[in-house]
Amino acid sequence: MNPSSAVAFLFVPGNRPERLAKALASGAGAVIVDWEDAVAPPDKAAARALLAQALSSVPAADRARLLLRINAAGTPWHADDVAALPPFAAQGLKAVVVPKAESAAALAPVAAALGAGGALLPLIESAAGLEAVRQIAAAPQVARLLFGHLDFQADLGLACGPDEAELMPVRLQIVLASRLAGLAPPVDGVTTDTQDRALVQAHAARALRGGFGGKLCIHPAQVAAVHAAFAPSPAQIDWARRVVDGFDAAQGGVFSIDGRMVDAPVVQLARQTLRRAAPAGVTQVTADKG
Repeated sequence: MNPSSAVAFLFVPGNRPERLAKALASGAGAVIVDWEDAVAPPDKAAARALLAQALSSVPAADRARLLLRINAAGTPWHADDVAALPPFAAQGLKAVVVPKAESAAALAPVAAALGAGGALLPLIESAAGLEAVRQIAAAPQVARLLFGHLDFQADLGLACGPDEAELMPVRLQIVLASRLAGLAPPVDGVTTDTQDRALVQAHAARALRGGFGGKLCIHPAQVAAVHAAFAPSPAQIDWARRVVDGFDAAQGGVFSIDGRMVDAPVVQLARQTLRRAAPAGVTQVTADKG
């Protein structure tokens, strides 16, 4: 199966289970319970226990929208996080965001803990992660790549401008790796400004232009802006429908619309537009390999 078609991925702190219901009601296609950056070291163990308590009250349909970001390999909490996964997987939480992913081999224990059908979403956040991105994308049970652009900048000592032009080659490498591995388009990083909807929408539009299929969010107010950026306009939908209908009428041959030639690549772009226009159903994140 293909990965989820979720566009907005909303983080919720792993030690604040009372925020889970609001996050699930935000309209986000996926909600990431965060055991990593959002939880201070003294609270890591408590976050695991809190999720175990909270998950029983989450409806099954909503559990399919939940992802869990564990702590990175090499940290003091990683092994305990991985050991805690099987009971969550048995209750339907079978998708894990793996931060600081830097090798395919390091993903294997997480995949084994989730079991068959579990999905991994590695975060590319470092030079080593980018170097291994194609192997990571092709690893068993990987469903989608995520880009942690803030950590990436810190790892390389970059001082990016507001348009982050310095990261364009990096983002392209992640898009290429996803395409070569047969994954859905990757998910771009967060916008730290939680008040400026226009900025969030502009960042999401940039991600779409660059071949990404979604964006990470850190506040429920950002979800609508991300969806607005990825949704095609009525004019774009109308054009795409006429292209697809014209292609069918031409029985696969070249034809023209509005004075422009239409061939197979244009039809493919039109179909992509219609897929983005379709109402995003809530589907479980599943791996398409492994």
